[in-house]
Amino acid sequence: MYAAAITGHGVFTPENIITNDELVVAFNAYVDRFNTENVAKIDNGEVAAKAHSSAEFIHNASGIENRYVMDKEGVLDPARMYPKLDARADDAPSLMAEMGMKAAKKSLDMAGKSAADVDAILCAASNHERAYPAIAIEIQDLIGAGGFAFDMNVACSSATFGIQAAADMIKSGSIRSALVICPEICSAHLEWRDRDCHFIFGDVATAVLIERAEDAKGPHFEISSTRCATSFSNNIRNNNGFLRRTHDHMDDRRDMQFMQNGRKVFKEVLPLVSKHIADHMTAQNITADELKRLWLHQANKTMNDYIGKKVLGRVPENGEQPNILQDYANTSSAGSIIAFSQHSDDMAAGDHGLICSFGAGYSVGSVILRKAG
Repeated sequence: MYAAAITGHGVFTPENIITNDELVVAFNAYVDRFNTENVAKIDNGEVAAKAHSSAEFIHNASGIENRYVMDKEGVLDPARMYPKLDARADDAPSLMAEMGMKAAKKSLDMAGKSAADVDAILCAASNHERAYPAIAIEIQDLIGAGGFAFDMNVACSSATFGIQAAADMIKSGSIRSALVICPEICSAHLEWRDRDCHFIFGDVATAVLIERAEDAKGPHFEISSTRCATSFSNNIRNNNGFLRRTHDHMDDRRDMQFMQNGRKVFKEVLPLVSKHIADHMTAQNITADELKRLWLHQANKTMNDYIGKKVLGRVPENGEQPNILQDYANTSSAGSIIAFSQHSDDMAAGDHGLICSFGAGYSVGSVILRKAG
């Protein structure tokens, strides 16, 4: 058995930012347009009138202030309310692969390695732009890596599940290194016309390079332990897919975009995640006092604050449980890796940290790290 370690990490951030204020202006214009066009049905009780949103409502509900997106124009068009992403020719890089490639190169540069050193690539994400060929294989081709590649999807937990899969292969000796890449175009599956969720998601791509610890060229994080769990729930769901055309109705169905029962998710996921982390730490004989950093899934500030307090047994001190969702919003599988990438350089050798992601499925994955070098 070999020891596995994260030796490099990288984040690709789109150029376009949408602030809460900008989003609210567009959403409220859409609402006014909808209510005007449907005034007769609203008066007759056939259709419910839509209500305005506000920047204060968004921040209080989520802690989100901004989000990055691949396209801003389409999202902020009250007559459209979803991104404009041009179709690419089959011989051109796909958008998702291009994003993943940029994050991958940053992680390789950090580790002092090249694509020739990579044995496997896992594209672990919630939102894949096509069924096949695998985005991971396309990234493999774009960066010039050998070995093998495959896609995987465990929704918002895809990164931690991908890290476990890669680490297990490295520990067994079947490979020496792997890239776990999470390119998330969340803006394309979000229902921007729904007041309850129109502010939640943003776009980004992350990558981590995982290698045998003995191959690390500089400071790195040893992967001490990983743990994953799933439990089926319909409370977070998207019914879109290739079977859609086989249905009798092809109209603009609400269930073909992101949907969630937020209250049930809060009630059921918070204890699930808190217990998962606590059990994982207990199994590895790590106490709350020994845990220097919690890099949590970036879905909602209230959720993270609750989990941090539950795990540590107290209100986390500044920096112990860093949030990045105020800047990035929810980026699905990538969120916990952004937090890790931006808030790990200050850790000292021997310090322990824990990456945890959770979401649809339900799914929850945790990775315990120890700073080395």
